[in-house]
Amino acid sequence: MSQDVLAKETNRRQLQQIISGLSDGVILAELDQTILWANEAALTMHGVSAVEHLGANNQAYAERFALRYRNNHPLLPDNYPLSRVAAGEAFSDVIVEVSPTGDDERSWVHRLRSLVLTDSRGEPELLVLILSDATEWASAEQRFEKTFNANPAPAVICRLSDLRYIKVNQGFLEMTGYNRDQVIGRSVYELDVLEHAERKDLAIQRLAEGATIPQMQAELRLPEGSSKLVIVAGQPLDMNEEDCMLFSFTDLEPRRKAEIALRQSEERFAKSFRLTPVPTLVCNADNRQVVDINEAFMSITGYTSEELIGKAIEDIDFIDSAQACAQLFATLEKAGNLDGLDLKVRKKGAEVIDCVVSADTVSIQDVPCYLLVLMNITERKRSELELVAAIEEVMQDASWFSQTLIEKLANAKGANRPNVPGIAFTDLTTRERDVLGLICEGLADKEIASRLKLAPNTVRNHVATVYSKLGVHSRSAAIVWARERGLFAGELRLKNKR
Repeated sequence: MSQDVLAKETNRRQLQQIISGLSDGVILAELDQTILWANEAALTMHGVSAVEHLGANNQAYAERFALRYRNNHPLLPDNYPLSRVAAGEAFSDVIVEVSPTGDDERSWVHRLRSLVLTDSRGEPELLVLILSDATEWASAEQRFEKTFNANPAPAVICRLSDLRYIKVNQGFLEMTGYNRDQVIGRSVYELDVLEHAERKDLAIQRLAEGATIPQMQAELRLPEGSSKLVIVAGQPLDMNEEDCMLFSFTDLEPRRKAEIALRQSEERFAKSFRLTPVPTLVCNADNRQVVDINEAFMSITGYTSEELIGKAIEDIDFIDSAQACAQLFATLEKAGNLDGLDLKVRKKGAEVIDCVVSADTVSIQDVPCYLLVLMNITERKRSELELVAAIEEVMQDASWFSQTLIEKLANAKGANRPNVPGIAFTDLTTRERDVLGLICEGLADKEIASRLKLAPNTVRNHVATVYSKLGVHSRSAAIVWARERGLFAGELRLKNKR
């Protein structure tokens, strides 16, 4: 054996001894791509126990192990790392996924760099592949990728070295309408996520420092030229050993549209509120303080807005009865609205007017309020009372009235006293019912006494008892009471038709 060959063999044994204990994997190969040796770490990274299991050369290795790049593209044997280094290519950070051929259950991720050892004359002598196990890193990276892409919160990642976007998730694409190619590779100057940010100078400073960018509002430019109101924040992170910035967003456009719609709605309400001729008051539902009144309300009550706004309705005391005021708000608290409640309202100066009040619950600037609408019925009620009083004055003997007039009077009385409780017909005794029936026939006391074969004084006592129970004071009122309830409708006989 020549001295040169012996020296070469000695050097290789020494080299093997040096690298056998390294944590990085090392594969040694001849210039013709024959695999000579691999340390324990390299064998473990391939799931084998002997160098023979790697294959005799690069071709055999390619038959036993399938290699793919991280983008899932498979490698041809000519592009395998050993073939590339044999072709004279130097590389320092190639990442490939390795799996045994036909076994997709097992796989590893290798980060490789190349080295060519030369002899004393500087001629290439050995090919070296140095492998580090990046499986755990790749698994964490894959989990991050899945989480990032699945996260509904819009986000992009830019590389700090050149401020270009390297990742974008579906949430950002859906929020903005951009496609992936319109984002990836563009710089933050082309697609400015900090445009019109409320603290843009601070954001740019933090971006340059690679520090956290606090939340702030910004206008995000959209592909068609419009913009969208967002909250943007930046969080520094490391990706593939590169400093990056993760920008995340919250879409404020729905809230802005809702606020605009609410403001327009409130403007329409305010305009309608002020122009309506119906007296209207708005008060806070919690403390009952007056929020606003319209011109019609001021006109009917005599108060000015300065005298009422900000004061509690109980303190103003414009509702004549404290009990009625308490009942009004108790109903509103329970039901949220009411319709057609009779209420006496005290004007400025102590004059009392009759009103019908309707109310509902409304929200003004997110504050629950009561909207009270008043209708002045003082004149109408006075007219009705005067009409009934005039009729009762002349109606001392109802026998000469037509049935139509009796019905109209009953209707007028009923409209005037819609909620007045009264005694039921069944509360009268049999004899009192007989007397009431004969009164409705238009008979006088003597005629009733003759019909019922009773003494006149007894009839007068029965008539007085009937009046007392019915709460009336005249024969005409008793007839109206019966007519309101549909009693004796077929029995009313008119003397002038006999």
